[in-house]
Amino acid sequence: MENSNATEFLKNKYIIAGIKTGIIARKGGIIEVQARDYLCDFEGTPDIITGVSDEFIDNKKANYTHLSRFDCEYMWTGEQFCRELLNYDGFMLHASAVVYGDKAYLFSAPSGTGKSTHTQLWCKVFEGDAYIINDDKPVIRMIDDDVMVFGTPWSGKTNQNRNKGVPLQGICFIERDKKNWIQKIETKDAAYRILNQTIRPADTKSMGKLLGVLDRVLSKAGVYKMGCDISKDAVRVAFEGMSNQKFGES
Repeated sequence: MENSNATEFLKNKYIIAGIKTGIIARKGGIIEVQARDYLCDFEGTPDIITGVSDEFIDNKKANYTHLSRFDCEYMWTGEQFCRELLNYDGFMLHASAVVYGDKAYLFSAPSGTGKSTHTQLWCKVFEGDAYIINDDKPVIRMIDDDVMVFGTPWSGKTNQNRNKGVPLQGICFIERDKKNWIQKIETKDAAYRILNQTIRPADTKSMGKLLGVLDRVLSKAGVYKMGCDISKDAVRVAFEGMSNQKFGES
C-alpha cells in the first residue's frame, strides 16, 4: 500500500554506525523494515534525524517516475543520513563490504560491475567465517584513531547488512578482467575514486569536512584497484593483496 493518505508513520530510535539516530518512516516501507535490527530505545534525543514528507516525495517522483514512494523514502533518508555523517567523521561508500578475520574488505565499482558477486565469492570460499556487513552503502568512520566500517539499513535490494562495526582492512575498486590482478594505488587516485562513489557535499564547508575525513582514512588504510573474474582465484588475489597474508594461512 503506497497511498500516502493511508500511510502510517513510525517515529523510532536506532543506533546506526554508532550514532543515535531517529527515523520517521512509513510503516512497512523499505527503510522501516530494513532498519528493525538497529532499533534501540536510548534516552534523550537522536543526534541524527531523517525523514521525508509526502510533498518531498511527490516532487522527487515528478523527475523519477519509475520510483515508488517507498523507493524515494529509502533513497533520500539514506542521503540525509550520509550528509549528517560528516559531523561524526564519517561517510557512506557505494560498496559491498565483506568481513573476514574481524576485518572489513570493501569492494567498490559502478553498479553492474560485479562487486556483490565478488563478495559473495568470499562467503563461499571462507564459508562460515566470512559475512556481508553491508552490500551497498557501508559507513566508514574515524573513531579516535581507528578506521571503522559499519553496517547500515541502506544496503540495497539484497538487504544484506549487520548492525555492527569492525576495523577496515582496505578498499578495493574492481573492474572485470580475464586475469586476476591487484595493485595498491596512490593517495590522490584513491581520493578521486572514493569521491566518485560517495555523496559529495555541494557547499565548501562540508566538502572540506569530507576531504579532512578522507585524509585521515587514507593515512590508515590501503586502497587498491583490481581486475578480476568470478573464480576462487579472484578471492585469493584480493585477500593476499589487501591483507599481506597467504591464502589459507590466516
